[in-house]
Amino acid sequence: MTKLSVNINKVATIRNARGGNNPDVVKVALDCERFGAQGITVHPRPDERHIRYQDVYDLKPVLRTEFNIEGNPIDKFNDLVLKVKPTQVTLVPDAPDQITSNAGWDTKKNLAFLTEIVGEFKEKGIRTSIFVNAEPEMVEYAAKAGADRVELYTEPYASAYAAGPEAAIAPFVEAARVAKSLGMGVNAGHDLSLENLKFMHDQIVGLDEVSIGHALICDALYLGLEETIKRYLDCLK
Repeated sequence: MTKLSVNINKVATIRNARGGNNPDVVKVALDCERFGAQGITVHPRPDERHIRYQDVYDLKPVLRTEFNIEGNPIDKFNDLVLKVKPTQVTLVPDAPDQITSNAGWDTKKNLAFLTEIVGEFKEKGIRTSIFVNAEPEMVEYAAKAGADRVELYTEPYASAYAAGPEAAIAPFVEAARVAKSLGMGVNAGHDLSLENLKFMHDQIVGLDEVSIGHALICDALYLGLEETIKRYLDCLK
């Protein structure tokens, strides 16, 4: 079964808007696990506008499922990951002022840099994933960099889904096939929702993990967190 990793950044955004500790990010993460999520994802950015670095330290000792830390591998981020030693680190090429991720790595152009970073993390036993567009060449160079997995940037799929699911999913099926042929695992994330998740899951053979935050937290406002996670898990059966 494809694992569901819940990105709790939006929970931290709500907390930070008011100050204090309501909602409690750690409690929400533990509830996600209790309701069936197989992983928790956080994406700390340099300005700590949602998930704070301290949140990462607070979460690590209490989580029982896979812990995935996403981010741009600047020195501060790398130090955090090496200290916390999560199950997985996902390398994302975010600029400091970026609202949200909007593209994968050019793994060919950044091969030397990524190879060095991946090597550091893997030396500490941390599974390493590289965020890429659904392009075979980008997948191939992620493999050359030594990545254990790629995470396919799925916003183009989500945007094109309503107009034609088959055409929208085609490049992702091919990118996943290439990744598997090179011995890498395949994750996916960005703008996945209850509307488009099941079709993606059914079309991509051997999808290891999806990371979902914004849509899931929005759905939870109406459905409740437990029912929302149940529905997302149903899409992955």
